[in-house]
Amino acid sequence: MTLMTKDEYLSSLKDLGHRVFIQGEQVASVPDNRISGPGAMAMAETYEQAQKAPELFTAESHLTGETINRFAHIQHSTEDIIKKVVMLREMGRRTACCFQRCAGMDAINSVYAITYDIDQEYDTQYHARFRDFLKYIQQNDFVPAACMTDSKGDRSLSPSRQKDMDQYLHVVEETKGGLVVRGAKLHTTGGVNSHELLVMPTRALGADDRDFAIAFAVPASAKGVTFVYGRQPSDTRRLEKGRPDVGNPCFGGCESLIVFDDVFVPEERIFMKGEYPFAGRLVELFAANHRTSYGGCKVGVGDVLIGATQAIGQAQGTEKAAHFKDKVAEMIHLNETLHGVALASAAMGKQTPSGSFAVDQLLANVCKLNITRFPFEISRLAQDLAGGILVTMPSLEDQKHPEIGGYIRKYMAGREGVTSDQRMRVLRLIENIVLGTGAVSYLTESIHGAGSPQAQKIMITRLADMASARSCALRLCGVEGLD
Repeated sequence: MTLMTKDEYLSSLKDLGHRVFIQGEQVASVPDNRISGPGAMAMAETYEQAQKAPELFTAESHLTGETINRFAHIQHSTEDIIKKVVMLREMGRRTACCFQRCAGMDAINSVYAITYDIDQEYDTQYHARFRDFLKYIQQNDFVPAACMTDSKGDRSLSPSRQKDMDQYLHVVEETKGGLVVRGAKLHTTGGVNSHELLVMPTRALGADDRDFAIAFAVPASAKGVTFVYGRQPSDTRRLEKGRPDVGNPCFGGCESLIVFDDVFVPEERIFMKGEYPFAGRLVELFAANHRTSYGGCKVGVGDVLIGATQAIGQAQGTEKAAHFKDKVAEMIHLNETLHGVALASAAMGKQTPSGSFAVDQLLANVCKLNITRFPFEISRLAQDLAGGILVTMPSLEDQKHPEIGGYIRKYMAGREGVTSDQRMRVLRLIENIVLGTGAVSYLTESIHGAGSPQAQKIMITRLADMASARSCALRLCGVEGLD
């Protein structure tokens, strides 16, 4: 099959038949719903760009030799990883939101490598199964959603010690030709916009947790799967007539709670079943791949925010002030630092035993730890330079009112030649990214997505070669025998 177009993707999503609830009501079509539609459009843009910019957004499948969307590609060189990071930045620039396809891409690369390792250790057939699944994804140009985070219940207890075992997705029954699973996955980015669900463990597991060491794939429309759409700040602005104050009217991110209520998984779709020593390895590899991705997508959104800040300075006549230029320079410095570490992580990547390439894990964690901080400072500076009007101005719709419209057009205008509508639209875009629906992915997700800051600190201290650094220091100062 050739690459799907944007319209073909949206049609495939409408025909998917998955069970989705938004604010207590089941929806028939995700793209046509006013709350979820912008998220579907953001995902659709990954298909649009594969048509418009194939040199960056497509690759050659190592399985079939066909041209495929890069989001479905297995990385086979550091150049592949670098192109991924650059592609994600471009998508962030085009949508100014989470376009939701990074996690699935990082998941297929991680499961590809780990299934090979499991086979070498246990003489299983998971890697061949996964290759078949991947061919299916590539040849149909489908989206797999990465489903990792469990609800976790009492976080002080392991999965097998939970009072309610369903707090971690687990095997409840082995049947002829497969098995049955139950549980839920939270925070699933783009789940409602995906054709397939790729499920992985959420943490390292012990021998008592074998039933939780499960990785598999099922269609989003599988019996027993239910999606509950997540709320976002200011999301009901999308329901307003004309949606004047949305800020980013075309695109948006989305997350969902996915319930697996006794879902049957056929044997050919099972990629881990009880091999608990590899659960933690899968989590760490996925986390590293995904943490590097953040140095692409979040930077692209940062580009938009910096551009909007510069534009509002021009609209308000402040762009030539020394303090304005200094703060914009700081925003650019922080944003490019994030991108630079991501590119370094990609360039320093190494080949896995499966033949695929993975990022440098230390640099990936450094990249993500910076991302838990820098977007907040960029956001603070944007709000500083935009001014308090960012959160006190009237609605754009008020410009049309027969009685007060003239006041709005007069007092919300910028410097000479800048209309109230122009100024207010730029301010609404900034508001969207730093406070509204866009802040979900740009700020909060920057903290918790791909693991919280503490997870990165743990990995950084584990991966850093402190012994070598200490030896260098002791050699230079002439100290011996200090262990």
